[in-house]
Amino acid sequence: MGADPRRQGRVGGVRAVALLGASGVLLAGCASMPDSGDVHPVKASKRGDSQVRVYAVQPRKGATPDEIVTGFLEAMTSDDSNFATARSYLTREMSQKWRPEASTTVLEAAPVPGAPVLGGRDTPGMSYPLFGRQIATVDSQRAYQPVTPADYRRTIHLSQQSGPDGKEWRIDSLPPGLLLGASDFERNYVSVDKYYFASGRSVMVADPVYIRQRQDPVTRQDPVTQAVSALLEGPTNWLRPVVESRFPTGTALKEGTKSLSFDDRNGLKVPLNDKASGVGRSQCTRMAAQILFTLKDLSSARAEQVELLRSDGSQLCVLTAGQAEEYAPDNGSGAHDNQYFVDEKHRLALLAAGTNEIGGPQNVPGPLGDGSLSMGSVAVSRDERTAAAVSRDGSRLYVASIASGKELGAPLVTSRGQGDNRLSAPSWDGRGDVWVADRDTADPALMRVPGGEETPQDVKIVPGLDGARIEAVKVSADGVRVALLLTKDGRTTLKIGRVERHGPSDDLAVTVTELRPAAPQLETVTAVSWAGPSRLVVVGKESGGVQQVRYIQTDGSTSPNAILPGLNQVRAVAASNDESRPLVAHSEEDGIVRLPAGANWQTVVEKGSSPVYPG
Repeated sequence: MGADPRRQGRVGGVRAVALLGASGVLLAGCASMPDSGDVHPVKASKRGDSQVRVYAVQPRKGATPDEIVTGFLEAMTSDDSNFATARSYLTREMSQKWRPEASTTVLEAAPVPGAPVLGGRDTPGMSYPLFGRQIATVDSQRAYQPVTPADYRRTIHLSQQSGPDGKEWRIDSLPPGLLLGASDFERNYVSVDKYYFASGRSVMVADPVYIRQRQDPVTRQDPVTQAVSALLEGPTNWLRPVVESRFPTGTALKEGTKSLSFDDRNGLKVPLNDKASGVGRSQCTRMAAQILFTLKDLSSARAEQVELLRSDGSQLCVLTAGQAEEYAPDNGSGAHDNQYFVDEKHRLALLAAGTNEIGGPQNVPGPLGDGSLSMGSVAVSRDERTAAAVSRDGSRLYVASIASGKELGAPLVTSRGQGDNRLSAPSWDGRGDVWVADRDTADPALMRVPGGEETPQDVKIVPGLDGARIEAVKVSADGVRVALLLTKDGRTTLKIGRVERHGPSDDLAVTVTELRPAAPQLETVTAVSWAGPSRLVVVGKESGGVQQVRYIQTDGSTSPNAILPGLNQVRAVAASNDESRPLVAHSEEDGIVRLPAGANWQTVVEKGSSPVYPG
């Protein structure tokens, strides 16, 4: 998200800001305004500074319309109880109607009020246009939805009403929900992955949402309690068709629960309402696993155990973090620490985990490593026993063992396209299927090879690509989401689709539905890889900018530290689902390089291409 430079020349100081740190506490604003001297606007916090607290200030007696508008806009950025201070700028009727929790509109910078417009005889009062540039919305399910940056214009209307001190200006009409600049949004909210089970499978799927970083102004719940409550509300609408919750319908926290705290052993007790009181042990442990995964990255105190309680306080079940790992998307498929790439002789090479950080690659056993096939791109299965490879000319897809010396079989997919209009790099999903796109202009297709060995099947895309061409395919470890690079009118964009499966296993129909933009802020995207349950690493550039490598959440949101150290002419990038493992990339200038945590890019080999982790 962009920075949030504050508008200057505002009418008076209208909020107080507290910066909490070792140096002490800083307060500024009308609440501590001196009796004399100049009045200066209070600037917003820096991007993502969670240590900054904003305390809204009540409107002063006889406040002008300008002060009411600017005061209300500032009050929306605070987190006082039920937005009481913000409501003090509204008429009584508007205060009762306003639902700040219903949605949040996110702008690149804080909204700027324009010049007021006086009403006429039939529409008394005063209107203020609000200007900005919208980049996202957050809906009532807490789901973040990016939009292609576009001009924002809405209106706030004020009227005079009778108060204890006579007539006073108050807002009687305003845009729905909250309206925040990017920096205030980042300061107040944090991204959390809720977890549900893939439909019909015991595999977890991440469902990202945004909750308040501190106590929620409306529910008064702390962040841990907010996260659990969001989980119990069920999956977001986009993910709902392909996941299941093990919590019975209507399950919620026991009435009145505002805080959930860890004990000295990092255990958490979660009291539930009557809807969950009758579940069996097997179902209960899966419910507890959903909570453990959801809290994994939220708190500095890692949840080591969850104990679910009935409404009467008796125990339903207990599950440890170690026991919950059996539901991880990659459970049982190996450590996934190894990195692979195509060497300068177009053979598959392995850089095993634990080797020297620079150097040490070896060719894999079998036809993909001995030169039997001159390959252009590759994908290694998640159990690291087989690999899918596309021939150097892009015309044929093979699957072969990389654990033994078996001979290379016949190609599973053959493209009739010409030149670059042939097969994309392959990708393995969490079910052991290989995905590949045929970019033949005469007969384009997205295909899936069940088990990496059966007859290829077309994957239908609904509602369709509208003339766009698939450049790259990357399927998530859980198998229910796919990242596609799509080219149209000279621009390559990134979209995320939902993978739906219908019918019996022997006649399974697979479709990709509801493609949604994942990086609308990038003018073009060169490469993409999954980098965790709900995170992608993307190579691309903004309009007029230079190429950059950055992290993007699957919901399209970013964080202030998302941009990684610079690297020139990147053609491909790979990341592990284990976020502690280094990134690997192919740079035309530097060859195969990797980025260990806390370091800069390091060259592995000077010549090579198609770096991949298993998957």
